[in-house]
Amino acid sequence: MAKSAEKSKKIYKFKAELNQLLHLIVHSLYTHPEVFLRELISNASDALNKVRFLQLTNQELSDPDAELKINISLDSKKQLFTITDSGIGMTEDELIKNIGTVANSGTLNYLEQIQKNGKKPEGDMIGQFGVGFYSVFMVTDEVIVETRHAEPGSKGYRWTSDGKGTFSIEETDRKNRGTSISFRLKDDYKDFSEDYRVKSVIQKYSNFVDFPIEIGKEKINKVEALWRKSKDELKEEELTEFYKFVAGDFEAPLGHLHLSLEGAVNFKALLFVPPKASMNLFYDLEDKGLHLYSNRIFIQDDAKDLLPDYLKFVRGVVDTEDLPLNVSREVTQHSPVMQKIKDVLTTRILGMMEDWAKNDPGKFEKLTKNFGPLFKTGLNNDFTNREKIIKLLRFESTAKPKGELVSLDDYISRMKKKQKEIYYLTGDNREIVEKNPNLEYFRKNDYEVLLLTDPVDIFIIPSLYEYEKKTLKSIEKADIELEEEKKSDTEKQDDLLNPDMVESLIKVFKETLGDKVEDVKTSKRLVDSPVTLVVGKDGLDPQMERMMKMMNQEVAPQKKILEINSGHRIIKNLSRLNIGNSADPVLRKSILHLYESAMLIEGNLPNPTEFVQRLNELLEEATK
Repeated sequence: MAKSAEKSKKIYKFKAELNQLLHLIVHSLYTHPEVFLRELISNASDALNKVRFLQLTNQELSDPDAELKINISLDSKKQLFTITDSGIGMTEDELIKNIGTVANSGTLNYLEQIQKNGKKPEGDMIGQFGVGFYSVFMVTDEVIVETRHAEPGSKGYRWTSDGKGTFSIEETDRKNRGTSISFRLKDDYKDFSEDYRVKSVIQKYSNFVDFPIEIGKEKINKVEALWRKSKDELKEEELTEFYKFVAGDFEAPLGHLHLSLEGAVNFKALLFVPPKASMNLFYDLEDKGLHLYSNRIFIQDDAKDLLPDYLKFVRGVVDTEDLPLNVSREVTQHSPVMQKIKDVLTTRILGMMEDWAKNDPGKFEKLTKNFGPLFKTGLNNDFTNREKIIKLLRFESTAKPKGELVSLDDYISRMKKKQKEIYYLTGDNREIVEKNPNLEYFRKNDYEVLLLTDPVDIFIIPSLYEYEKKTLKSIEKADIELEEEKKSDTEKQDDLLNPDMVESLIKVFKETLGDKVEDVKTSKRLVDSPVTLVVGKDGLDPQMERMMKMMNQEVAPQKKILEINSGHRIIKNLSRLNIGNSADPVLRKSILHLYESAMLIEGNLPNPTEFVQRLNELLEEATK
């Protein structure tokens, strides 16, 4: 360090190669130039916090009655920008130490190396040197800092630098405690001398700073940091307004969760469940989610690592001082602290959902209907909380009217004594599912069946497999265990074909359909329909097959089992035709038509034109 002989002004050389370092700071470490304002406000807020602490400890201060605030002065014509605080201020030694010593050569070498490797800096580098302040050189060529320490009798000083190797410090007659930073903006950044531009940046990054931020005499940060209040202080009206601000919504939230934790990890959070989901629930999560703050200073508006994907419908704010940040504060680093916060948030949100399910079922049902499809994906991804997630799953059921949902525990409580399996059926919507022929036996014999109409259900149910020692079984599977209906001998004789006639007809079915089917069998599950298709033990669920096709995935053609209802009038008529002439064209066309009708119900009919043509031929025969 070298000094000039001049008494009024002292010239200092920066420690370390500042030109190279500033180039890295300005061109590599920050993505958006607007962060300079966030950093200056953050520094001003820190200075005000220090003064407030000294006031609480009854220490004597200069300007004891000065209002704790941040003021920004703009001149758009001259492109001038000034930010002033009434904080702790700096002594001459602190000026040299705090903003004169930027880094040592080791830090510079480290930054150069990671830049060459295309990586991002790691660790809390802001704490190692005053990079936050130096972000201002992105938007200006020279900075003037005027300051006076809060200690009574302190002198005022002016620090000046163009960031090209030296800085000067001179004594001034500044009367006010605190610090002012002023500069002329480069032409490319002259918009930062306009009120509207500065206001928008403050509202984005610094809206919750704990001190007034004024432009002229107008207070800009009007939204209070409610997460810093105790639960008893929070009012429903202000919670609603806060949610609308954070989530960009126009409606009140469904509910909220307030957290204030100290211990292994320290953070405060105010979380909200939105009143409804967006049209594209799975694709509308990129630019939303939780806002991350560090001591009220905005860091990220979408802190993806704070919640598992299946809970990313939650909106709100998390504020922590424990989280390591990279040098620009723009990207959080993966750290144990981040994981701990995520674990706590996940546990507490699931706990809130459990409480709603038990004590406010109406609210929980709204949450489930809105966000159930996304929430269900947690079953395949969060094995730590798997049991909690299973308890919170909800489905439609044949036991309840359309729109009412049941849990797996509800289902089990209504199971029949000898029932060993939890039955379910998949489909596009309830109206379609309820017309599925495979449901007929269960409806007639009063067995409850879960109706899985969320596309995501197909992906989660196979991983669930069993609950409370009860296997989950699709009623479209051939190997499902069904009890024989108890009928009198007279009823059996009237309703069903005799075994020989059934065997003969099945033979003709197999000859006609050939390799289109895996097998043809008599059915126990059909009541009103003549035929149905079911999946073999190792076959794909029909809904899964459709989903894979929708996702343009190749699905190997799979043969299914055709079950026939030997008590149905159509099957009996076909049996009569078979007895008369097993090669009867009407018999063969009818068999093909029944098979394709079953495929149509599934949504897997490959050629509707041939189906209609064959139907017309049969109608022609029937109307002769």
